[in-house]
Amino acid sequence: MAKATVVKKNTSGTIAQNKRARHDYFIEEKFEAGLSLQGWEVKSLRAGRMTLSESYITFKNGEAFLFGAQIQPLLSASTHIVPEATRTRKLLLNRRELDKLLGAVNQKGYSCVPLVAYWKGPRAKLEIALVKGKQLHDKRATEKDRDWQRDKARIMHK
Repeated sequence: MAKATVVKKNTSGTIAQNKRARHDYFIEEKFEAGLSLQGWEVKSLRAGRMTLSESYITFKNGEAFLFGAQIQPLLSASTHIVPEATRTRKLLLNRRELDKLLGAVNQKGYSCVPLVAYWKGPRAKLEIALVKGKQLHDKRATEKDRDWQRDKARIMHK
């Protein structure tokens, strides 16, 4: 009898986070988008095998696409498909949200990046944000403020 492979299942609702985005950008506005996925990708997401670290949102023909996100296929993926880990995936948004994102990216100089992938019921959702880039001095100020808040909480706790 063959040994059963144990796949570690993600118990919380969060699949993946893009911690780098909070460090590199000022987050202006957040949106929730659905993901258009294939069957093997959903299985991999349930196992928590997604990376958002170097991904971003692109717009083409009035539609939004997630580019650069990696979903690593499971070893037990089907033999009749060829899984592509960094495939460009379509985002499902309302027309109003798409128009707002497109206008901000094209006219106001914003960028659009994914922040968190999570489960909402049986569906995989992606929290995306309109962002502006931080300069080096902004990053230093944010880090200094975070350190001060930590020290203040430590002092108040005593």
